Amino acid sequence: MDSSVYLAYDYPVLGAFWTVMWIFLWVMWLVLLFRIIVDIFRDHEMNGWVKAAWLLFVLIIPFLGVLVYVIVRGKEMGKREIKHAQEQQEAFNAYVRQTAKGAAPGEELAKLSELKAKGDLTEEEFQRAKQKLLS
Repeated sequence: MDSSVYLAYDYPVLGAFWTVMWIFLWVMWLVLLFRIIVDIFRDHEMNGWVKAAWLLFVLIIPFLGVLVYVIVRGKEMGKREIKHAQEQQEAFNAYVRQTAKGAAPGEELAKLSELKAKGDLTEEEFQRAKQKLLS
């Protein structure tokens, strides 16, 4: 067997553990970095120059910038996230209420009358649909 071929048993379990841990930490770092960048742009209390300064600080010196940002603005970061989630929930609830409300009964009665006038509905079908709408 050629010595340049690496098999699974040539990679120790502890090495696999460290590799998985470093990948996990790298992914967590990226998640934290992007959450901070999103939070910088989400904050409406900061003006554009302050946002630009924080963004440059986080991008040029990432580890120190993220650490300082979390220390200085970490508590408000959570509050902004909760506020954003509540606003999204309220917007979704308003959309559902608007969609579920549907057309007004007057509009439906007008459509039924048009269908009856065209001859698509009989008098009996019209009365049943009318009762269903008004109840």
